[in-house]
Amino acid sequence: MHTPLADQTTMVKEVVAGASGFVGRRLCPALAGAGHHVAAMTRNPAGYAGAGTPVHGDVHAPVTLNAPMAGCQAAYYLVHSLSDPGFRRKDAAAAAAFGEAAAQAGLQRIIYLGGLGDDTDALSAHLRSRREVEKLLGSAGVPVTVIRAAIIVGHGGISWEITRQLVEHLPAMITPRWVRTRTQPIAVGDVIRYLVGVLEEPAAEGRTFEVGGPDVLAYVDMLRRVAVIEGRRLWVIPVPLLSPRLSSRWLSLVTNVDVPTGRSLIDSMSNEVVVRDKSIRELVDFEPMSYDEAVLAALGERAQEVPR
Repeated sequence: MHTPLADQTTMVKEVVAGASGFVGRRLCPALAGAGHHVAAMTRNPAGYAGAGTPVHGDVHAPVTLNAPMAGCQAAYYLVHSLSDPGFRRKDAAAAAAFGEAAAQAGLQRIIYLGGLGDDTDALSAHLRSRREVEKLLGSAGVPVTVIRAAIIVGHGGISWEITRQLVEHLPAMITPRWVRTRTQPIAVGDVIRYLVGVLEEPAAEGRTFEVGGPDVLAYVDMLRRVAVIEGRRLWVIPVPLLSPRLSSRWLSLVTNVDVPTGRSLIDSMSNEVVVRDKSIRELVDFEPMSYDEAVLAALGERAQEVPR
């Protein structure tokens, strides 16, 4: 029987897989600030400079997973292999190994950040992989709490960087039909609030939640709003016959996103990803940032980090 984390009197310790990634490097200081002890799992502990205690671990090397989980009560799983053409196979094997190691270590919960998408839809390979990971993480018996999000807006996030770089590099663009697909973007800071919040809620154990900001937008409207915020002109000319393969090569030419990652994300653009279930607001209640606010925050963070 699993003891609710919020009922424990000792300091809760979590291992964060993907601690140095886009979400992980924000989650670790948030957990530490909330009074948790964080084991920041990374393949290169010597080069880790973030919050928490760096520990060596690699989800693609199962023998390395037992040590970082020692003494932990929960785990965050923030890992994917989108840049690898065989990402679906690699991510499935990694999730199964992580779930098994978590069970052996006696962890009480795994929290996973997955992707939005209606299960009745013909999901892309990327989103189908995210669903498989959800199941495989819990296949050894550890309850899994899933947070499903669409485009996460924040400096350094792949989907956001595609959006920003398209606007900044192309004053006019020929776009495929997927730019008309609706999505529900969310600020990375709000994703962090949800990830921390569900850890402290016993009622979140073993459940799947959907999260998003207040705005439901077509991707083309997201591009146009970024252009307005940055004071740029943007002309968009939709072309219905631009294939995913050509789209991904086009992205690699005008952004720094590699072709395999771009292809995986573009394939997912055909799926409408909006929140249908708002039950997380019953457990972690706050007002998420608007899309414009999230964009301004991402641009502000980039301005502080990148010299002019």
